[in-house]
Amino acid sequence: MTPPLRTVPLGLSLIPSTPYSVLVLQEGYSRALPANTTWADGTVTRLRGPRFTLVGSGGPWGRQWLLGLLAAHGMAQGDVSHVVCTHGHSDHADNLNLFPGATLLVGFHLSRGEGLYLPHNLGGGAPYPINQGHMEVLPTPGHMAAHTSVLVRATALGTVLVAGDLFEQEQDEAAWQALSEDPAQQEWSHRRALALADVVIPGHGPPFRVLRAEGSPGRGQTGG
Repeated sequence: MTPPLRTVPLGLSLIPSTPYSVLVLQEGYSRALPANTTWADGTVTRLRGPRFTLVGSGGPWGRQWLLGLLAAHGMAQGDVSHVVCTHGHSDHADNLNLFPGATLLVGFHLSRGEGLYLPHNLGGGAPYPINQGHMEVLPTPGHMAAHTSVLVRATALGTVLVAGDLFEQEQDEAAWQALSEDPAQQEWSHRRALALADVVIPGHGPPFRVLRAEGSPGRGQTGG
């Protein structure tokens, strides 16, 4: 079983560490508007270390904004080694053409260079390591069948999960079911994520901490 836990807002955009620091460049949002419409954009997170990785590239309307964010933090497009888009929705997976030299993972589609597609077994449930022992991509299906999250180990705050739309935001129970392709599968992915992570960075809200009850089982127990 998943250990007893509660969540609280993190209140930070930067988690320093070695070899990977975690920085939320753009905090995602989602706001209901009249006539059943929604105003939204996805979180963009920078993982800085030996393999400089972006998780999410935002919507096409934010192209210049994203370039400005990178420049403001002393980063160039060519510095980016990997871009992971947790799934293929336009608020998370556009602007990939800004990074033609990077290895690109969109959902379960992994490519490099001019259309070279690479093998992996995310669809079979296996993680894809970006930097073995430090950072890996996990299959977290539910919101879409081909949905992933990025796990960063041994930061200053423990294990960080950059979760895409596995979590819309903290305390999102009323939101994610309506947007999920497979709610039962997403519930399983939720439980697994909360068993692994000390910090979750959701797709449309600020980061939050996962706090376990004293004496409960430790991280790494994925639940059933």
